[in-house]
Amino acid sequence: MALPFLFEFWAMDHQLPPDGDWRTWVIMGGRGAGKTRAGAEWVRAQVEGAGPQDTGVCRRIALVGETVDQVREVMVFGESGILACSPSDRRPEWQAGRKRLIWPNGAVAQVFSAHDPEGLRGPQFDGAWVDELAKWKKARDTWDMLQFGLRLGETPRVCVTTTPRNVGILKEILAMPSTVVTRASTEANAANLAQGFLDEVKARYAGTRLGRQELEGVLLEDVEGALWTSSALESSRVVELPELDRIVVAVDPPVTGHEGSDECGIVVAGAVTRGPVQDWRAYVLGDASVSAATPAVWAKAAIAAMERFGAEKLVAEVNQGGDLVESVIRQVDPMVPLKKVHAARGKAARAEPVAALYEQGRVFHVRDLGGLEDQMCRMTTRGYDGTGSPDRVDALVWALTELMIEPAAKWRRPQVRAV
Repeated sequence: MALPFLFEFWAMDHQLPPDGDWRTWVIMGGRGAGKTRAGAEWVRAQVEGAGPQDTGVCRRIALVGETVDQVREVMVFGESGILACSPSDRRPEWQAGRKRLIWPNGAVAQVFSAHDPEGLRGPQFDGAWVDELAKWKKARDTWDMLQFGLRLGETPRVCVTTTPRNVGILKEILAMPSTVVTRASTEANAANLAQGFLDEVKARYAGTRLGRQELEGVLLEDVEGALWTSSALESSRVVELPELDRIVVAVDPPVTGHEGSDECGIVVAGAVTRGPVQDWRAYVLGDASVSAATPAVWAKAAIAAMERFGAEKLVAEVNQGGDLVESVIRQVDPMVPLKKVHAARGKAARAEPVAALYEQGRVFHVRDLGGLEDQMCRMTTRGYDGTGSPDRVDALVWALTELMIEPAAKWRRPQVRAV
C-alpha cells in the first residue's frame, strides 16, 4: 500500500517544508521531535519523481553528519532514515565502498563527515541534508565548504536538522534572510515515543535550561562576558528546599502600563540566614513576572505571589513611579508590608554583587525559571545585551539584595560602643 509512504498525509506541521523562496530550512527541535524523519522525507521529496524512474528536483545530494558512521547509522539506515522511509520500488541502493546511495532514477546522495571539511572541496550538489550541525566541532569550516559545493540546479537548498545549541554558526544561519525555521518540542512527537522515555526525561529535565534546549528545542544564548552562564545556573538547580528563614517578593515596575510597555519583573526568593554570614544561602523560588500589564494587574500579581509563597515583605523599586507605585499596591492591599527601594546605580552595577553570590555557590534555583534565566545569561558588566529591559533580573537583584547583601553588610559592620 502507498499510504504509509505518503508523508504529507502523516507529517506534523514542523516536519513539512515552508512555502516561499528559501535557501536553508532549519528544523530545530527537542530530542525525539521527529527531525530525522523530516530530513529523510525531504531528501525523498527532492530526488523522487512521479514514477520510480522519473527524475526529481535534485540529482546530487550531500548527506553531512558529525561522522561517517553517524550519517550511515542515523540518516541512511536509522529507523527514521532514508532507507526506512522509502517504498521498495524507489528504495536507493547503499554502496558502502563509495559511501553513497543511488536511486533507481539515477539520483545520488554522497556521505560526508564534519570532521573532514576538506572532503567537501571538489564535489558539487543541488541539495544537502545536514544533521546535528550544532554539535559539530568543525561546524563553520564544514558549512562553508558545503556552501561552495551547492552550485548545481536553479535553486540548491539545504535542510538542517538539529537540536539547538548556543554556537555562532547556527545563530548566523538562523539570522540569514534566506533561512526559514520550524520548531518543535519532544512532546510534539509523543505519539511515536515510549511513554517511559517521556516520563523519565520530564522528571529529570522539565523546567531546567537543559530541558528547554533538549526537550523544547529552544536556542539558549549566553553572551560574551555574561554575569551568569547556562552551565552555572544549571549547576545551581535544586529539587528539595530547606526550611527558609525569610521569603520576599521583589517588583521592578515598568515605566508605563500599556501593551507596548516593558515587563513587570516579579521574583520570589527565600533565604536561610541561620549561623555565620558565610553560611547563608538563598533560593530563587518563582518568577511571577507579567507582560504589558497595567499597574493594577502587576500589583495584584505581586501580592498574589506573596500569598502563594508566604512572603513576609514586598520590595518594590520606586525610581520610575515614586509614590504612585506605593499607591497602586495599597489599593490592592492596604496592609501589605512594603519596602520601597531606590536605584542609585545602573542595573549592571547593582547585579554584580548578586552575581558574586552565585560564583560563591550561595544561590540556588528551582525549576521553571526560564524567562528569568534567559535574561540573566544576557546581562553583562557593560549592560543588558538583549531587547527591552531586564526587569526580571532587576527584580531578582532587589530580592537577593534584601535577603543577603544588605543584612550581611549590617552583620559585618563594627558596633561602636558609647563612652
